[in-house]
Amino acid sequence: MKWLIASDIHGSALYCEDLLNAWQREKADRLLLLGDILYHGPRNDLPAEYAPKRVIEMLNPLQKDILCVRGNCDTEVDQMMLQFPILADYALLALGKRMVFATHGHVYNNAHLPPLHPGDILLHGHTHVPACEEYGTHVYLNPGSVSIPKEQSPRGYMTLEGSLFRWKTLTGETYREYAVRDEL
Repeated sequence: MKWLIASDIHGSALYCEDLLNAWQREKADRLLLLGDILYHGPRNDLPAEYAPKRVIEMLNPLQKDILCVRGNCDTEVDQMMLQFPILADYALLALGKRMVFATHGHVYNNAHLPPLHPGDILLHGHTHVPACEEYGTHVYLNPGSVSIPKEQSPRGYMTLEGSLFRWKTLTGETYREYAVRDEL
């Protein structure tokens, strides 16, 4: 199965459309959204083409293909409009002998780890900065932001196919890879 993993759309219809074009181009089976779907929050400027209702219209038809976790800007009101679950604090994916703990990053992060075994993967957005860091206790991965990237990072997403994570720009250019090793 091929996953497309993205975070922090923040209500941008322009970049949501770019993301969905990437999803089609990648021929990914599922879309994993790491939160902050509709709103930009008080710390961020409005993203280009801020139009949460259009984002809703784009995502709802894909409800069977989307797995989503709650971001710090996502609320019960958003859940009333979106036709797929968005309010879980985390989702778990199996990757061989490893667990992928997918979350937004505002509750569970490197400063406040969830229960992980050595070699498990903490996958979150929230910072708007792509990351790939190995620690003795876990691996931390972040796809960056679809609409409001920070620290001169590109607007982008990541894919997971087999045991290979790839970071890509919204135009599809790969700029980083991480292969999960079988041994722990």
